[in-house]
Amino acid sequence: MGRLSARLTARDYANLLSFRVGLRRFLRWSEERAAEVGLTSTQHQLLLAIRGHPDVRGPTIGEVADYLCTRHHSAVQLVDRVERLGLIRRNRGGVRDRREVRLTLTEAGQAKLALLSAAHLEELQRMAPMIDTLVDSAATSAAGCHAAGSLH
Repeated sequence: MGRLSARLTARDYANLLSFRVGLRRFLRWSEERAAEVGLTSTQHQLLLAIRGHPDVRGPTIGEVADYLCTRHHSAVQLVDRVERLGLIRRNRGGVRDRREVRLTLTEAGQAKLALLSAAHLEELQRMAPMIDTLVDSAATSAAGCHAAGSLH
């Protein structure tokens, strides 16, 4: 990390600023879209964590807590609230372990998430050129650093 940080250019800093500003604007935009359909940003993230989970049975609350970078008890409270809205359901484990609880979306939850996800994918496509510029710039800076480092 030291070699690269010593060689950062003004352009690198400008690109990082542009990315951070773009990311914050995207997050604010995302919060506004969630609010338009009656959700908080965190509730939207929960729906996405459930739908995006690779296991068709749905994630456990522990897995959701990990996706949302929160504590287990905070995830339980969030799940309680979103379940009361009728957007998700808890499913008890099978015969082997009744303690296991998996989360799935209801039809209403699927509909809200589909609406939000389509809008988010469109917005990400709009942002793609900015992200591509940053990635290209970072790759160029890293390559320059590695080339300079190999001279020592």
